[in-house]
Amino acid sequence: MNIDEALPTFFAESAELLREMETDLLACTSTAPGADDVNRIFRGAHTLKGSAGLFGFDLIVAFVHEVEALLDRVRLGKAVLDSAIASTLLECKDHIGALLSLASNGNAQPAPELLANGNELLRALGATPRDTRNTAANATAVQVAANGAWHVSLRFSADVLVAGMDPLGFLRYLNTFGAIKGMVVLQDALPPAADFDAQKSYLGFEFAFETDAQREKIEGAFEFVRDDSILRLVPPGSAPLSYFETLRTAGLADDRIAQILRECASLTASDIERALQPSPVTPAPASTARGQPATTQSSGANREGQSIRVDSQKLDHLITRIGELITAAAGANLVARRAGNREFEESMANVTSLVEDIREGSLQLRMVKIGATFSRFRRVVHDVARELGKEIELQISGEDTELDKTVVERIADPLTHLVRNAIDHGIEAADLRTARGKRAAGSIKLNAYHDSGTIVIEVSDDGGGLERDRILAKALERGLLAPADKPSDPDLFNLIFEPGFSTAEAVTNLSGRGVGMDVVKRNITALRGIVSIKSIEGAGTTVTVRLPLTLAIINGFQVGVGNTIYVLPLDSIDECVEFSAADGHDFTSLRGEVLPFIHLRALFDSPTAPAKRQSIVVVRHGGKRAGIVVDSLLGEFQTVIKPLAKMFMQVDCVSGSSILGTGDVALILDVPAVLERAMQRSQAATNHRAASVVAAVA
Repeated sequence: MNIDEALPTFFAESAELLREMETDLLACTSTAPGADDVNRIFRGAHTLKGSAGLFGFDLIVAFVHEVEALLDRVRLGKAVLDSAIASTLLECKDHIGALLSLASNGNAQPAPELLANGNELLRALGATPRDTRNTAANATAVQVAANGAWHVSLRFSADVLVAGMDPLGFLRYLNTFGAIKGMVVLQDALPPAADFDAQKSYLGFEFAFETDAQREKIEGAFEFVRDDSILRLVPPGSAPLSYFETLRTAGLADDRIAQILRECASLTASDIERALQPSPVTPAPASTARGQPATTQSSGANREGQSIRVDSQKLDHLITRIGELITAAAGANLVARRAGNREFEESMANVTSLVEDIREGSLQLRMVKIGATFSRFRRVVHDVARELGKEIELQISGEDTELDKTVVERIADPLTHLVRNAIDHGIEAADLRTARGKRAAGSIKLNAYHDSGTIVIEVSDDGGGLERDRILAKALERGLLAPADKPSDPDLFNLIFEPGFSTAEAVTNLSGRGVGMDVVKRNITALRGIVSIKSIEGAGTTVTVRLPLTLAIINGFQVGVGNTIYVLPLDSIDECVEFSAADGHDFTSLRGEVLPFIHLRALFDSPTAPAKRQSIVVVRHGGKRAGIVVDSLLGEFQTVIKPLAKMFMQVDCVSGSSILGTGDVALILDVPAVLERAMQRSQAATNHRAASVVAAVA
């Protein structure tokens, strides 16, 4: 495998390591970390440094090395990971992210501003900035050389290249914390030309390595290939015979060992001669002054991976093909029914069942937990709270709730704005909160859960809440309401989603210009979702976002009006009942409860005459319930969602379309919009009747 083909995996895994590091560091800003927390952050930095070294990203390696050095001091009790150091390490994490972004764009030369920022962070870490590091490095090298060097005997697995690893990358990484001297490359394992495989590794390496690092760090440099490679180490100051005993385990003869040790300058000529003199005592293999055995050899056992990475485009392509398969299966079912062949129908029933199983399984592949998205907001809350001088706690629940990856990707920006808005507008300053009898530290809660085939995301704060009078005054000022209007709280609060609407007294870096909330609603509506607000003045605000679980394939329920077929999401349907209502009424009684309804024929101005026997499909969304009057009920079908063309995007009460087995197009109804239309008509009719009664009495 070409090493460049492994780069996307490196960048993906590095981003994941940085996210985990950020989560752990944010936890350290509020509570004292334990040993496991520090070790976890250290391992993340160590793994990132090792991976970057494999690909030759020396700038990343050098910077992460200093981060690792600080964390190592914390592990040894020589430093304390308090909130100040954690904040500095968070800035270091951002800088590493910038360096990774630079590396992903061709490893271009960093801008002076980026280098200057890195040097400032190095000073904050107690390290020497890069422009003065060479002198210190040279002084260290002289000191190490005087103390002697390790001898390294290294044999990579024959399949190291196939696994996507570059042997030279490991050697380059060693040079980041030491110096390789006098390398001898062994070619003893090279096969005849006819048997040579360009994807195999046949070389061995023997060299002296000058460093002040411990054995664990040298062995750790080969962490990714330890299972399949052989690493033998002889520490500085070992007896000359120890070198021979160690290399004999590699299958080398004494004269070859002597030649290698001379070329590597691991031993002097007199030491080599003394080691080759006969001795009645055979010493054990090199035992180091540091109390470790001389040879490290893994069992070669392969670790079975628990998961694999799949390109999202491949997954999207699979879902598209499954959607086409569902449409084709529906057409085949239709042909089977028309043919009247029982065996054909039974076979198609089996095929349909299998297609449904494949559809469910493939959609599960796209389902991801929302916890990763929620975790991002720990950093948002941390940074924005520091900028505003507020103390805010973030509480997360429902992080295991799953939804489609496409929805997750597109909901992140709206949620970010809602969280920032809660921090800026919702949470009061500490002195004001104390005066109101609240805790000085504010609280923001993120919660997610499933409800009726949708996912509900709540963003709550315990701040001052929305001020009804100010919103009403602003709405009157902008002409959004008439002086005689008496809007309910939900209707009034929804006005903050109007473009340009803001009650902020001053413009800040975060808000005040009246942009943002309208974009939030527009983005959520584009996902076939709805957003609502509940607020109690002085107690806090909760913004509720309700979204579909998937944007690709749904279980649909087909209904007919005349010759037109419409599709309703099955999860939004409560029941179906026979239509019965008094003439002129837009509501009916359902088991003693008033149920408003809307005629689908009237909604879309269908020219056909109504059927003699009509039905009401009772739908529910967000706690509201209404009926949809249709001519016929056609049953449940899997529905592949096709987006509407741009010219039809503004069509009211329609969220998409689907291709039927006959090749005809069916419109997918936007249940929240239909519910809202039914509620509006019912309220308007009620108000009209009330006005008529008042006029008659007068």
